[in-house]
Amino acid sequence: MSQLPIGLVFPGQGTQKEGMGAPWQDTPSWELTAEVSAATGEDLPELLLRVPGEQLRRTDLAQLTVFTVAVIAHAEAVRTGALDGPVVACAGHSLGEYAALTAAGALTVQAAAALVAARGRAMREAALAREGTMGVLVGAPLDQVEALVAEVREGGLDVWVANINAPGQTVVSGAPKGIAELTELAPCIAARMLKLQVGGAFHSPYMAPAAQALRTALEGAAFADTQVPVVANVDAVPYTDAAGWAERATRQLTSPVRWEESVRTLTGPLGCRRLVELGPGRTLAGLIRRISPETGTVPADSPEALRAQLVSAR
Repeated sequence: MSQLPIGLVFPGQGTQKEGMGAPWQDTPSWELTAEVSAATGEDLPELLLRVPGEQLRRTDLAQLTVFTVAVIAHAEAVRTGALDGPVVACAGHSLGEYAALTAAGALTVQAAAALVAARGRAMREAALAREGTMGVLVGAPLDQVEALVAEVREGGLDVWVANINAPGQTVVSGAPKGIAELTELAPCIAARMLKLQVGGAFHSPYMAPAAQALRTALEGAAFADTQVPVVANVDAVPYTDAAGWAERATRQLTSPVRWEESVRTLTGPLGCRRLVELGPGRTLAGLIRRISPETGTVPADSPEALRAQLVSAR
């Protein structure tokens, strides 16, 4: 069996799809849907099995369903022994940070689910109150994207860098007119804009009302010290202590997700030689291959994928 140090990574909003729970329905860890339902008042089996994909694009439902699949996948990975080495760190992309904190022992599933529900509601309400959107600039280095964003903002339009995902892939967030202006100017830095189907300008100052609402829920949450470090989105720094997560999670809503730096923290000082993506889709595995091609990536988006990982490890 390989004993390479493993980092666990968890995806965020945008990876949801209709029927996303079906692969996990017959696993023992499916019982976690009852815990999440009890904590949030939502019918998770219904959301994960039967709700149309268009409805799942709603911010609060998208976040809750992605979180639930991620914690189920993690529970199954632990239960089946599919992780072929010591887990030394965790990280999650935006919403995925809550699954990472759960996996590391900072939060119970029910406590994290309640926070995810509060976060999703707050973000949806902020987006309804102030129209915003997002897009991803592909093909240009970060410094050029940052300079272009600053230029557009100096021209009076609201735009900000929202996610620093990988070399040549930077997500921007802001007013529809600001994103439209960036789309027109993208060719001047040899980039192209891909619009994202999202309900608001996330990870920007437009989410300040959501951050204020979430802070109350976070301050009432019982965080614990973690068993392994969790790399925070806001600064790409690993933390094991309970103190500070309420502040970091609040700040995350209006700050860029520093995913590229986070992966470099996982594969550098934390020593991860394999990163296992637990949850729906394989988005993070693709980003990791661009950030750190020499690092093994394992997408575990179904029980079959976990079994394949288990077999390959033996």
